[in-house]
Amino acid sequence: MSGLNKLTIRECADGLKSGKFSSEELTKSCLDVIAARDGELNAFTEVCSDSALEKAKEVDKKIAQGSDLSPLAGVPAGLKDIFNTKGIRTTCCSPFLKDFIPPYDATVVKMLNDNDMVMIGKLNMDQFACGASTEHSCFGVTRNPHDLERVAGGSSGGSAAALAADMCMYTLGTDTGGSIRQPASFCGVYGMKVTYGRVSRSGVTAMASSWDTVGNFGRSVDDIAYVLNAIAGHDKYDSTTPKVDVPDYLSFLGGGVKGMKVGLPKEYFGEGVDPEDVATVKEAANKLQSMGAELVDVSLPMTKYAVAVYYITMPAELSANLERFDGIRYGKSVKGAEDLVDFYFKARGEGFGDEIKRRIMIGTYVLSAGYYDAYYKKAQRVRTLIIEDFKKAFEQVDVLLTPVAPTPAFKVGELSDDPLAMYMADALTIPASAAGIPGISCPFGKSSTGLPIGVQVLAPQFEEGRCLVVADALK
Repeated sequence: MSGLNKLTIRECADGLKSGKFSSEELTKSCLDVIAARDGELNAFTEVCSDSALEKAKEVDKKIAQGSDLSPLAGVPAGLKDIFNTKGIRTTCCSPFLKDFIPPYDATVVKMLNDNDMVMIGKLNMDQFACGASTEHSCFGVTRNPHDLERVAGGSSGGSAAALAADMCMYTLGTDTGGSIRQPASFCGVYGMKVTYGRVSRSGVTAMASSWDTVGNFGRSVDDIAYVLNAIAGHDKYDSTTPKVDVPDYLSFLGGGVKGMKVGLPKEYFGEGVDPEDVATVKEAANKLQSMGAELVDVSLPMTKYAVAVYYITMPAELSANLERFDGIRYGKSVKGAEDLVDFYFKARGEGFGDEIKRRIMIGTYVLSAGYYDAYYKKAQRVRTLIIEDFKKAFEQVDVLLTPVAPTPAFKVGELSDDPLAMYMADALTIPASAAGIPGISCPFGKSSTGLPIGVQVLAPQFEEGRCLVVADALK
């Protein structure tokens, strides 16, 4: 049966339950597309054909026996190559971990396995999640399915590209400063960044511990809700996950936006933002207004400092987290070192890419004696001011509507030699990450050259449901 790989989770669940098709057929449909297209896209680092088909057959047997299964049962999914998967290579797209096979599953992987996920493979990313284009991967760049000369975004570029190319039905990624929302916008799919702590990070390789979040990509708002229902909640293995009730995220869909106050922060529409991106957000705002929402102009004056705060605090936390990668306890090792210092130089010199080295150097510098107070501590104080900015804005409005990125997807290699320009690709997603609030990237328009453009919906902490309400209205 052709076209199965293009179905939503709801359509998959309905078709499997009614017997229209089997999970094995779904999985084979996706594997066929991967075989045909991944050579040019490079979205996957590992394709788990045998184990995926084995799992699909297992689910088909459960369905035949009349078992009451999750809507995610038998639905093919891809995971960013940063999630520990027991017995399956997890590399973070770094030479350091190219042969690392974890002995246990990340909590979110276990939760999806409990929902009978068919895990079809691991997905390409910027090395250790450092990047905005998936060009910093030891497996090579992931290309945008809409234009092979352009990037898929990053760091979760493989997750966005695989879904946009219909290689699976949903994917998982991580978002530290925009690494789900930006590639979702570039590739024309939905991408959800949750409240900090809403989803467990246990078993997920840490980049910047006070910023990292786990989220998902979907073809529809329903798909985002289905997966969130499965992965959100407290985890005893992650102390940053509070005991906050998890609602049924599907219950937020279909309610409409009548009476909602939608804020338009003026700082997100200024210099450096492509006019087509601005026009797309304004069009989305007008649609919400026509459906009964009230548009409110708001200001987030501390937004202009968010990128500076991020690129001081994030590298500091990154340098501390990557300290464990020394080539001795696990990861890439080297031979022929003269002494321990020489061993470290060689192992880390070969194991870390240029962007990782750049961020480690920045992070180690701002944490060093005499500079901690001047840089890291001051940046954390400014971060508090950014949090207060959002709190004040949400006293006036229910949600915020903004562009996701300053431009549509840029060309492969276009910003490779300009790290500062690359860092600015996350300028409109970083502020929400600083505040720890949820946000969703919704595909809404296209540029004059046919590239996808997304709009970003932001809400207060643990109010992912509000994001879904607005995203549902914009579909």
